[in-house]
Amino acid sequence: MAIDSRIVMILSIIRRGKSSQYIKTLNENDVVLHYQCVGEGTAPSEMLDILGLGSSEKDIMISFATQSTANRIATNLNKNLGTTLGYQGLFMIIPTNAFSRISAEIIKKNSNDYLKGDGDKMSSEYKYSLILISVNRGYTDAVMQTAKFAGATGGTIIKARLAEADIVAAYANTILNEEKEIVAILAPDSVRNQILESVNSEFGLKSEAQGVVLSVPVDKVFKI
Repeated sequence: MAIDSRIVMILSIIRRGKSSQYIKTLNENDVVLHYQCVGEGTAPSEMLDILGLGSSEKDIMISFATQSTANRIATNLNKNLGTTLGYQGLFMIIPTNAFSRISAEIIKKNSNDYLKGDGDKMSSEYKYSLILISVNRGYTDAVMQTAKFAGATGGTIIKARLAEADIVAAYANTILNEEKEIVAILAPDSVRNQILESVNSEFGLKSEAQGVVLSVPVDKVFKI
């Protein structure tokens, strides 16, 4: 089977308290970059029972891998791992259309799909992208100022923790802060690359902010 080294985002919503075990499973399958958030489902209890999701209290994991690695994990989870280990959740693979260079190299190297380059910048058939910027806590105001100067109009801040930071630090050859904030910015594709490059240049992984910058395509956007 041909290797697909495109970077994808894995969004996992799992039973509260299962995150350590789940991260171990992902690490054993060559996925090392994870952000952990806390969430609570809004579905009624009968719907949770139908979906097999159990309690409404959830751990939300945002992880990154190559497409080949994500497909392999999805197959394994679907066959036996999810049922055996009782994660009681959802596993989603989401394409990215841009990713900061150093972070992409770490992901590909760990997945044995290593191709050194200037970064993952892919053309997009969509008109909008969701830009996600993970930085050490305390840098979000500065990040938003830079992003707005590059064309962003606003953003949302999500508190998160970098799980298994020591593993990523070994690849990045630096000490990483676990306490993170993720800035989510919806932007037209016409200014996407300008925002990504401006933020990554000032707040990238090798800076004090230790930022990871990427974007995912958005199919449709509505005001509600």
